[in-house]
Amino acid sequence: MRTIVITGGAGFIGNHVVRLFVNKYPDYHIINLDSLTYAGNLANLKDIEDRQNYEFVKMDICDFDAFYKLMQEKHVDGIIHLAAESHVDRSIKDPFTFARTNVMGTLSLLQAAKLYWESLPEGYEGKRFYHISTDEVYGALEITHPEGIEPPFSTTASSAEHHKAYGDKFFLETTKYAPHSPYSASKASSDHFVRAFHDTYGMPVIVTNCSNNYGPYQFPEKLIPLFINNIRHRKPLPVYGKGENVRDWLYVEDHARAIDTIFHNGKIAETYNIGGFNEWKNIDIIKVVINTVDRLLGRKEGEDMNLITYVTDRKGHDMRYAIDSTKLQKELGWEPSLQFEEGIEKTVRWYLDNHEWLDNVTSGDYLKYYEKMYSNR
Repeated sequence: MRTIVITGGAGFIGNHVVRLFVNKYPDYHIINLDSLTYAGNLANLKDIEDRQNYEFVKMDICDFDAFYKLMQEKHVDGIIHLAAESHVDRSIKDPFTFARTNVMGTLSLLQAAKLYWESLPEGYEGKRFYHISTDEVYGALEITHPEGIEPPFSTTASSAEHHKAYGDKFFLETTKYAPHSPYSASKASSDHFVRAFHDTYGMPVIVTNCSNNYGPYQFPEKLIPLFINNIRHRKPLPVYGKGENVRDWLYVEDHARAIDTIFHNGKIAETYNIGGFNEWKNIDIIKVVINTVDRLLGRKEGEDMNLITYVTDRKGHDMRYAIDSTKLQKELGWEPSLQFEEGIEKTVRWYLDNHEWLDNVTSGDYLKYYEKMYSNR
């Protein structure tokens, strides 16, 4: 039996990874370690909370002593590190929190894992520290597509076709780091610490950098769930600048599958980029969301386009991110499973069908519940 700690498992991407591992690997002991900040919600995992191979531990990743004790007591041999502060706007207002969680929290986990694994007779054999990062550490790309060709780009196109049609300016695993926000700077720093622990101590690490995720259970401060909820209530849809910033989007369950593949089959000390070859301008994705929500709510398609409200652009707003995941596809055989339109349809349906979850999160009632639960312990 393997014992795997998944940090941030009550969050958006984390709950999908926890669910996948619990369901797919009944012989593994999966520990969901989360401090239950505003972005963590155990309601995301109600369907598996009673499984015998699942355990939840409330813990701050910055608490070195507590995590080191957990490593010893549970005999942890694998860590999938997802816990992070991730909202760029919040990082601009409060960079200290991002430095604490993303940098010092990662360092705490690394040091605890190092000390425990080095104390074992087998040492690092069979161990793995997998650190999940972001494409934002690479900085920004120019929008330099051939005349007459604009995003969105089809996820059905192969990577070779994508390069041929839209140029070769993508983030590669070898792209130089150039973070532009406190969020991306904190993630870049944590990436460097992870690699340094391999180079200095020989720790078996892997780093992945992924593009924008979307799908069920995403906290509604992020673009797609925020706009779904606002359209539902006919509230304004705030669009930064002219909405021309381009992002590469990946359905969250495809990211979870990639994490599973890389954790088990990726090469130690390697970096893998995870993306969908699926670039969209923000304004275009917003229009798709509006049309989909209107149609599923029985409104006239496009009826709520008038909710779009252009606002002052974010400070240091990167123009384009685009991940090249060719290495992952060729070496490990992973590729996205959903076309974007299909993924958006599934996503919008989920939020509309689970409006109680959405209302509970936006009201903050879930936080009051956890505060009461853990104050009595």
